[in-house]
This record gives sequence, C-alpha cells and structure tokens, in this order.
Amino acid sequence: MIATDREYWKPGTMIYPLPAVIVSCGTFEESNLVTVAWTGTICTDPAMCYISLRPSRYSHEIIRRNMEFTINLTTERLAKAADWCGVKSGRDFDKWKEMNLTKGKGVNVQCPYIVESPLNIECRVRQITSLGSHDMFIADVLGVIADKSFIDKESGAFDLQRAALISYSHGHYYGQGAEIGRFGWSVRKKS
Repeated sequence: MIATDREYWKPGTMIYPLPAVIVSCGTFEESNLVTVAWTGTICTDPAMCYISLRPSRYSHEIIRRNMEFTINLTTERLAKAADWCGVKSGRDFDKWKEMNLTKGKGVNVQCPYIVESPLNIECRVRQITSLGSHDMFIADVLGVIADKSFIDKESGAFDLQRAALISYSHGHYYGQGAEIGRFGWSVRKKS
C-alpha cells in the first residue's frame, strides 16, 4: 500500500538527471554526431562505460560497423549543438559543419573527437546487447582527452565545475548547480 500523498505510475525511465553527451562515431573523414542521454559508467577497473541507442538511429549502424565511438562531454556553450545533434539526422546533415564543431584526430580510435568539448572519452565496443527499444553498447575506455585549460595546475585535477557541464532531465537541459559537498564529507571528522 502506498501513502496517500503518493501516486503510482506504470514502469518508466525516470532516473534523472543524466549527462547529455555528444557521441562521435565513424572515421575522421566520414563521421557523425549523435546526442545521447542514456549513458554512464559501468566499471572502474577495467574502465568501462555504455551508451544506448535506438537501432533506427543513423549512428547505430556506424558504431556497430566500426565498434568504437567517442563520448564528448557537453557544456553550456555546447547546449544548442547537443540539442540539434539529437533531433537532426546525420543521414540529412553534416552535423560538424552545421554546428561549427572542430574535429580532433582520435588517439586510440578512428573517429574524431569534438575539440570544443572539455573532455573526450575514447571507447571500443566490447558487447552489444539488444534490450527492446534500445541497444546497449558496452565499451572499454581506451583513453581520455582532457582540455588543459580545465586542469588545476597545483592538484592536476580536472575542474568539472568550471567546465560548466550540462545535464538532461525529462526533456530539459540544465546547467550544474553549486557544490553541496565532496565524497565522504558526511562522515569526515570535524576539525
């Protein structure tokens, strides 16, 4: 029995917010971009992540054929490109040209990365799992390309907050809010 101040809904995908990333795929010469919100970390060691795409998406066949892709984190400055690359098809448009994005040559993969993105994660597909409306591309992380302007010179840490990343929540894009705490802050001894 649920509480009277609650409402029960049918099963749905309500785990929000999610990162809104632009995935690049293909080869440097013939590549495409697709916006993905169904993405995340699977494992730390070995480093693995996933993206989920509908089989009808143009990029689906490109990734299936080449078995690699690059996840490009998006920022407030890239929000329009993230939305546009999610609603337009690479069958009809050169998304790089239309959104004025710069291709960077991949280090471990044939597909380019987005130079304007602060962080690019090169991935090789390990497994494709058909799950219904989407196929999940489970991938090994081969390397990460980080924009040096976001790396703290003293600590060597990447400043994700300063990168102004965006997230996706139930049809809307949002900037990140202020920091609430750091990992372990709830149990740290007070000085």
